Amino acid sequence: MIQQSWRSVVLGWLCLEVLLLLAGQGFAIAQVQRGVQARRAMVVTAHLLASQVGIDILRQGGSVVDAAIAVQFALAVVYPSAGNIGGGGFMVIRQQDGRVYALDFRETAPLRAHRDMYLDSLGNVIPGRSLYGHLAVGVPGTVDGMVKAHQRFGRLPWHRLLEPAIRLASEGFPLTQREAAKLNRFREKFLQYNRKPPPYVRPDRPWKAGDTLRLPALAVTLRRIQQEGRKGFYEGETARLLVAEMQRGNGLITLEDLQQYEARWREPIVTAYRGYRVISMGPPSSGGVLLAQLLRIVEDYPIAQWGWMDWRTLHLMIEAEKRVYADRARYLGDPDFVRMPLRGLLSKSYLRERMRSFRFDRATPPDSITFGNPYRYESEETTHFSIADSAGNAVAVTTTLNGPYGSFVVVEGAGFLLNNEMDDFSAKPGVPNAYGLIGYEANAIAPRKRMLSSMTPTIVDRDSVLVMVLGTPGGSTIITSVFQTILNVLDFGMTMQQAVAAPRFHHQWRPPWVYYEPGRFTPAIRRKLEALGHVLRQRRSIGRVDAILRLPNGILEGGADPRGDDTAVGW
Repeated sequence: MIQQSWRSVVLGWLCLEVLLLLAGQGFAIAQVQRGVQARRAMVVTAHLLASQVGIDILRQGGSVVDAAIAVQFALAVVYPSAGNIGGGGFMVIRQQDGRVYALDFRETAPLRAHRDMYLDSLGNVIPGRSLYGHLAVGVPGTVDGMVKAHQRFGRLPWHRLLEPAIRLASEGFPLTQREAAKLNRFREKFLQYNRKPPPYVRPDRPWKAGDTLRLPALAVTLRRIQQEGRKGFYEGETARLLVAEMQRGNGLITLEDLQQYEARWREPIVTAYRGYRVISMGPPSSGGVLLAQLLRIVEDYPIAQWGWMDWRTLHLMIEAEKRVYADRARYLGDPDFVRMPLRGLLSKSYLRERMRSFRFDRATPPDSITFGNPYRYESEETTHFSIADSAGNAVAVTTTLNGPYGSFVVVEGAGFLLNNEMDDFSAKPGVPNAYGLIGYEANAIAPRKRMLSSMTPTIVDRDSVLVMVLGTPGGSTIITSVFQTILNVLDFGMTMQQAVAAPRFHHQWRPPWVYYEPGRFTPAIRRKLEALGHVLRQRRSIGRVDAILRLPNGILEGGADPRGDDTAVGW
């Protein structure tokens, strides 16, 4: 089936290049029409081959969860900068009867991890120690998460779901221009953190588009997982190789860490927005909580009447983002370790109190914003994929190694990349991580604790009918990208493809800047926002949203972000 899809591969890449060319020439979002449409099912991922794998599984009678599992393993092969078996993530599931579920397969800190492990003798954070190499690695959760998802919602046999990934790893696949350039850019990092050059390094010349990348050791590891399930990763030969790699580089993960790891089913965060039900991931992801806060704040204002480019809409959204990110820093962490005032954080009364200092005639200085008191109201390298079928079953999965290619450590003999998720902890209270996010005690390092995340896999429905499935990579910008994409559709009437292609902006409280993509603000809007006191900084891209919209006639529209090689494939 993979060979039969090569014509689709070439066509998909050509379409992406055209979209990128149009975006680079400053074409208006209105010129982007609807994305790929299909009646029976839709899969949107960061790579065309992974999208095709998901559709093939659905054609074979698999459930949307079966398709998600097959896509996850395929991305570990064809999208190595974020797809993984050595990382973790979150899965949000909607069944056709409207029941929703959330699976946490986030990494955990090793048993030998401790609060001050990234500090020097003077108590200062050692630059890079939580980002690169063996000490940056958390205990991987992806394989256990996929096993648990299959046990509960799988329909096809487990072995069939891994076969496409094994074939891709053993036979190889052609690199896109982006993939080749990224591997070349990080060549020295791969050489620095591995005893032997991994297969991601080409010894004779730089990679170029069309080169075939083969990963035979990864194929063998995937075959063990196929044959032995969870034991094929957390025990036996794969576990032995992983622990040996840790010992070579003074990492902390032991066999005991691997044996004790367990993905967990969590309560999703569910909120109402203008008659829609928005379902997202709860802690240890901050995504669902902040998304719900943002939606509940802007719901009090007529932003649809104001419009997508109106300065009032933009000013309100920026000010809301500042406040919720300040709350994130103070209150959110691993629910197995920290009591969080979620009911208070999501209370309309609390959120209105948080916005009392909001004024239309000026920006609120970030230094004057701190976290609120919700207790008294009690009573950027990741990948996302979205899958939906015509019956209303849907899966949103966001998964990551954290930075591009994670820690850059490839397990010798096993062929898979390890994450650098330990950087998502607060190495020291009040000190920002690689994404500039500040954390406090709730996200301090502790053995077996899950680090806080911004991943926001999200599903939207209304009156028991599926409406939207979406999510994105992007580190701290994930939440605001999902937030803006939802508003683009529900408030501003965009198609799914228009909504994911639309330029975005981002504020996270600290640092005190509004990042924005080219085309998001007109010169007049920039002058207005700056006059209000906002500090604007243009950057190249924010997020890569992959999403599905169910149209009123039941047709599914896939929106694949033109910022990457992302591709929608329909059935």
